[in-house]
Amino acid sequence: MEDIVRLGGLRRIEQFIEHLATLGLDLPVETDLEAAPASPLAQPLSADGLTAGNRFCVHPMEGWDCLADGNPGPNTTRRWERFGRSGAKLIWGCEAAAVRHDGRANPQQLVVAEHTVDNIAALYGRLRAAHEEAHGSTDGLVVGLQLTHSGRFCKPNDWAKLEPRIAYHHPLLDARFHIPPDYPVLTDEQIREYIADYARAAKLAQQIGFDFVDLKHCHGYLGHELLSAYDRPGDFGGSFEGRTRFLVELVEAVRAAAPGLHIGVRLSAFDRPPFKPDPAHDGADGKRGRGVPDSWEQCLPYPGFGLDREHPLQSDLSETRQFLALLDQLGIHWVNLTAGSPYYNPHLQRPAFYPPSDGYQLFEDPLYSVAAQIHAVRELQAAFPQHAIVGTGYTYLQEWLPHVAQAVVRQGWVGSIGLGRMVLSYPELPADVLAGRKMVRKAICRTFSDCTTGPRNALVSGCYPLDPYYRDAPEHEVLKQIKEAQNV
Repeated sequence: MEDIVRLGGLRRIEQFIEHLATLGLDLPVETDLEAAPASPLAQPLSADGLTAGNRFCVHPMEGWDCLADGNPGPNTTRRWERFGRSGAKLIWGCEAAAVRHDGRANPQQLVVAEHTVDNIAALYGRLRAAHEEAHGSTDGLVVGLQLTHSGRFCKPNDWAKLEPRIAYHHPLLDARFHIPPDYPVLTDEQIREYIADYARAAKLAQQIGFDFVDLKHCHGYLGHELLSAYDRPGDFGGSFEGRTRFLVELVEAVRAAAPGLHIGVRLSAFDRPPFKPDPAHDGADGKRGRGVPDSWEQCLPYPGFGLDREHPLQSDLSETRQFLALLDQLGIHWVNLTAGSPYYNPHLQRPAFYPPSDGYQLFEDPLYSVAAQIHAVRELQAAFPQHAIVGTGYTYLQEWLPHVAQAVVRQGWVGSIGLGRMVLSYPELPADVLAGRKMVRKAICRTFSDCTTGPRNALVSGCYPLDPYYRDAPEHEVLKQIKEAQNV
């Protein structure tokens, strides 16, 4: 869009600072970057007896590239090796790994089970070996495995067939994803079966050698959906105590099955109603319309977590604070904060200049979503200094990422800088920044969203525009044809 500044076109830090001022956004920026060991980004981060050697973190990212039986594939191995080479000392979860087959978000998602444990162990070993080869040792390297059940967004057998496991009937998401009113809701007994699956997976993760497991509560998947199950009867809904019972019983089960294994939680700190393309603003070129929120006015109080239920386009972090206080009571202090969901409000969860094929055109500068995440984390980190909190949304900052990252870490707004898509195109960014080297412009993620558009169309995820491995793959030509047909 001509009225939104493309960050890749800014050549000087002063231009970026001026752009933030024009938008009225209060983000700290440091014009001069420091190298290790003086840099705030080079300082260790500790909690619960674990110490990550610097302030960079790699987020868990599915590649949609494992085998049908849940074992890792060659592309999986390549990604994990690149995570190890990155120089980040905290590898949060590596991958969203399903705790059972029917809980997979796609038919090629990693599954933690007896028949996959040896190959996941080999994968874990390759990551650590890649880190040691690139950086001389694995001192300060903390590696976890994210455990998940995809709940409403399960697609275990067919890329095109949703097989949802819902915690409750949602007034907007049911219609969005074609879930009929009589579709069965998970029973308390089924949820407890899943809890047992998490515990078995955690035990296997501990046997492999992972430092921690992440009990995923974000992005609309099962753990996150239960947090907004206000009207669900039984043990896992209604009150805050009921809606967090899944977390409490998960922690009890994991600690019983894997004593001594550390636990972290990735949480969507706040949500929003689903957005959709506005047909009234379709472009003359046939592109999808600008994003607009779905008709939430018809379903107040809106069932969402971390938002004002009467005005759901506004955040309300009161229950998010309760959740972080509960983590403190449970002795869990590694927390990774994100927001929203890639399925129904990707502009918030993954700010991008170019939307994915199932998304919508920009309706505001993506920096607003970046700032919303950074400021929410700032508020929560200040309220819970005992937590080692990882922040999200930094990739969109591109060249200016380290300038903001250094500032927010120095000022105590966040404990660690989480990187997702950036590591797909430019895994060496943390190492380069810490060494004081100039960033490689041609490797910087420009948020083309092909790493999302590919999987939305049954292709593996990867950085097709910038990573030669994917750029030269036959899937890239297929993706270009799909995008042309869909006018993306």
